[in-house]
Amino acid sequence: MSDLLMLTPEQMRRIEPYFPLSHGVPRVDDRRVLSGILFVIRNGLRWRDVPSDYGPHKTIYNRFIRWSRLGVFNRILAELAAQGGKTDNLMIDATHLKAHRTAASLLKKGLYPEMYRSSRGGLTTKLQVVCDGKGRPRLLHLSEGQANDHKTAAAVIEDLPAANALLADRAYSSAAFRQALVERGITPCIPPHAKHRVQHSYDPVLYRQRHRIENMFARLKDWRRIHTRYDRCAHTFLSAIAFAAAFIFWINES
Repeated sequence: MSDLLMLTPEQMRRIEPYFPLSHGVPRVDDRRVLSGILFVIRNGLRWRDVPSDYGPHKTIYNRFIRWSRLGVFNRILAELAAQGGKTDNLMIDATHLKAHRTAASLLKKGLYPEMYRSSRGGLTTKLQVVCDGKGRPRLLHLSEGQANDHKTAAAVIEDLPAANALLADRAYSSAAFRQALVERGITPCIPPHAKHRVQHSYDPVLYRQRHRIENMFARLKDWRRIHTRYDRCAHTFLSAIAFAAAFIFWINES
């Protein structure tokens, strides 16, 4: 196939330190297997349909599931983002991802949270992302599709990196969220609701940069296994998003 995706040796060197060490029999070529994982996520394929150029599909699937449970892909994104250095501004927003019917089948009760609910005419998962000033994702958080933005924002507030300001739309305009940002030394750049009694001021020129997080969502959703959720387990789906985000914004463009 002419559109095969293959990690370069330079890209592999950047992420190799975060893989578990091989014990006993040497592992199948990591570069080929990880490229196969990215190819499946990008094209929305079933694992059994992965091109033979990447090796046995069972090896690729098993490696993805095992490393997802170990948090390898989430760690890759976190470490690469940390290497990006200090950012002047942060941006936060959320988007809804459609859950395919296969994501709701054969539930393993009590094992992992599914993180999807019926909303917007079907099953959806809400993905909340914190980006730096260049629109590169730093923090990811999954929740049910109907979850309130204020509650999901509270889940990431303690992990926000140092910054001068945080840009967000009116959905995040609450006194509690603003106060939490101020306590962390971050200036809120959030337009107030028209019906709010207290009309907080914000920098409209700075706020125009918020389109970068919208562009980030558009690029992520170009990858079909992110645009549509096929994974039943939330941690597996989040791992796919983290690995795709790390490749698109931190590995491929650095």
